[in-house]
Amino acid sequence: MEEAWRELVDIMTGIQNSSDMEGLLREILTPKEISDICLRWQLLKELHAGEPQRRIAERHGISLCKITRGSRILKSDHCTCVKFLDRPT
Repeated sequence: MEEAWRELVDIMTGIQNSSDMEGLLREILTPKEISDICLRWQLLKELHAGEPQRRIAERHGISLCKITRGSRILKSDHCTCVKFLDRPT
């Protein structure tokens, strides 16, 4: 499994345009997996912006457990997500 993970990471880092990346992701992920990933990213963005966890939970109709995981990710010392969340849009 680790070899497949490394191969996939290498493929994704080599993709030069968004249409190829979107095509790959839509082919290898189910619609539910895409929805879950998008929700996770939205939660991370809202947490990073300082939104209270309870408000996020109510807005999205999800448990605090899902939000707590995102909060732990952002608080970790080597959080890669913050690098992308801090980028200007």
